Amino acid sequence: MTNASLQMTVEQARNLPPVVDVLTAAAILGIGRTAAYELIRIGQWPTPILRVGKLIRVPSAPLLELVGVSR
Repeated sequence: MTNASLQMTVEQARNLPPVVDVLTAAAILGIGRTAAYELIRIGQWPTPILRVGKLIRVPSAPLLELVGVSR
């Protein structure tokens, strides 16, 4: 995966569903998959996360607020 594929435009971010997967959340922050899962594992992910069984989901609203994108 190239660095360009880890990025998301503001318009793409504004059109996100209410919750996203970790890879999408990582793209919003401009970090990779490994870093994202490590932050979650050590309890340092900067927004709330939802655990649904084995799935991890990230609410979009706090994530967008963190990066300064308004809907």
